[in-house]
Amino acid sequence: MTVQERKTDYDVVVIGGGAAGLGGALMLARARHSVLLVDSGQPRNAPAAHMHGFPTRDGASPVEFIKAGRAELRGYGVELVDAVARSASATEDGIRVELDGGRVVRGRRLLAATGLHDELPELPGLAERWGKDVLHCPYCHGWEVRDQRIAVLSTGPFAVHQAMLFSQWTSDLRLLLHTGPEPTEAEAEELAARGVEVTPGEVERLVVVDDKLTGVRLRSGETIAVQAVVAGPRFAARADVLRTLGLVPTPWPGDVGDYIAADADGRTEVPNVWVAGNVTSPAALLLGAAAAGAQAAVTIIDDLLAEDTRRAVEARRAAAAPSR
Repeated sequence: MTVQERKTDYDVVVIGGGAAGLGGALMLARARHSVLLVDSGQPRNAPAAHMHGFPTRDGASPVEFIKAGRAELRGYGVELVDAVARSASATEDGIRVELDGGRVVRGRRLLAATGLHDELPELPGLAERWGKDVLHCPYCHGWEVRDQRIAVLSTGPFAVHQAMLFSQWTSDLRLLLHTGPEPTEAEAEELAARGVEVTPGEVERLVVVDDKLTGVRLRSGETIAVQAVVAGPRFAARADVLRTLGLVPTPWPGDVGDYIAADADGRTEVPNVWVAGNVTSPAALLLGAAAAGAQAAVTIIDDLLAEDTRRAVEARRAAAAPSR
């Protein structure tokens, strides 16, 4: 066991090694703080072959993006550990974190960038195609399915909005009502104006031929030819470790997900604990998550500076005080 492996105390423990965690850890390390990055190795975007919308990295593999980010952090002395943070608790001077395997570490501050989990609609074949030709974000995948035959699977109140968004990428688009509500009169008019066909009836399964999505089969027996399906998952914050600190996710309206509440800089109601990325902002894109991690880190750096300065002033006064 090396000296580094025996280390237990850090300025900041970062949980989560996606875009937000990498962005935060990088900023902290460049400010010469000791940082431990804990990552479970389960990135949300792992099913996707490419990521988009990130300048200089558009089209890059999500896995390669993370590898590159981790390599940068090692160059600044960040310790990386592949583990799951099981629990956390407040201490007198920071946060104590227990990792699987029994290792216990302490940070003066904690930055949780644990992301979210996509809870997919229960439909045969859908999970296996997730991130390939079953999509949800037009900004992430719209260009790749432009001008294709696309069906939007309605399972909730935001399906109409998804259909309207994707109508900017293709004119061959239909809304499958499935288990979602009927469009209102105003929504039906807007869909018609955008050329979106509305199809009633539940979907039974996806049709895949030679590892390629070719259609959706309705319970009525009808098969509709499609090349891509848009599905709206429920965005569930990965908040297990935060729950142990008393931070309970706040529901999003319409039961589309939940998030950990924080201020604009990621500071939570629990002292010394910050959050960044999709765990606190389910709609954040990759670039926004990275920026949020960096912004949270800047606030943590200021907070640590204020604490260190206060202690330095107290020590200086104590040294200058006349002895009795």
